[in-house]
Amino acid sequence: MVNDFSQAEAVELCYENVNGSCVKTPYSPGPRTILYAVLGLGAVLAVFGNLLVMIAILHFKQLHTPTNFLIASLACADFLVGVTVMPFSTVRSVESCWYFGESYCKFHTCFDTSFCFASLFHLCCISIDRYIAVTDPLTYPTKFTVSVSGICIVLSWFFSVTYSFSIFYTGANEEGIEELVVALTCVGGCQAPLNQNWVLLCFLLFFVPTVAMVFIYGKIFLVAKHQARKIESTASQAQSSSESYKERVAKRERKAAKTLGIAMAAFLVSWLPYIIDAVIDAYMNFITPPYVYEILVWCVYYNSAMNPLIYAFFYPWFRKAIKLIISGKVLRSDSSTINLFSEEPDPD
Repeated sequence: MVNDFSQAEAVELCYENVNGSCVKTPYSPGPRTILYAVLGLGAVLAVFGNLLVMIAILHFKQLHTPTNFLIASLACADFLVGVTVMPFSTVRSVESCWYFGESYCKFHTCFDTSFCFASLFHLCCISIDRYIAVTDPLTYPTKFTVSVSGICIVLSWFFSVTYSFSIFYTGANEEGIEELVVALTCVGGCQAPLNQNWVLLCFLLFFVPTVAMVFIYGKIFLVAKHQARKIESTASQAQSSSESYKERVAKRERKAAKTLGIAMAAFLVSWLPYIIDAVIDAYMNFITPPYVYEILVWCVYYNSAMNPLIYAFFYPWFRKAIKLIISGKVLRSDSSTINLFSEEPDPD
């Protein structure tokens, strides 16, 4: 009897003296500090890395291209994940409790889903943009204009925000599984289970653009390979200046496609396990252990911090822009017209 009482007393709750409170999973000081450091670092990288991308593209006139505007909008989605989602998820993951109220729990879930699909739709638009740029680089500027890029951005945000808020903010995700939701709900938790109909739609919205992107990038790399062989076979022959210019443009577009293809692959690797688990959970009465769910979620969140690192690794112009921003040289009146490509060697 004494042992039973001691065990009950040892259980920590998210909200003491509140009926139906969630059970808290305490960590010892060492692991707790490490978790806060690792998860907090992800949030910092997502916020400041994507902020640098947005500032660079919007400030420097040389970067005002349709592709870069799409990248800036994609960075905005990742930046918002770092501001509105990751800090609160850090506390939830480490403390295993939600301390930010039921209302923000709904907004948190809506933001999470909105920015996920915004990223996906932006990446899909970017893949189409890259396909046109690589297959027809000389007429590309007349086909994929800034106006077309703007339409893609507006539609990507509209559909992603409309979809997520219509499901999670209205509670439509819980229709038909009310009893299960009640059984899983406790004070200090923040769960948003999807019923089978909505999880199937969610999977299709993720799967269809993903397959389209894989197919498009497959075509891009086949075209790029063909172009590289053609250039190599004619390298020793005399060529006109227009042909030489076409080659340089084609090389630049292929390099951009490769970099953005890596960004797309990183997105898929981060998101696919989570999406598959969400589908399995909906059909298996949410059997995923909490720690597995947290790992999958943080793989997704860390994707928001990865794109700026990819750009920094592959784009010399981005590294130069970062140096100018951090050094404060962007505050000079003529900084927006600086040539960021002046020291960039011809792409391979």
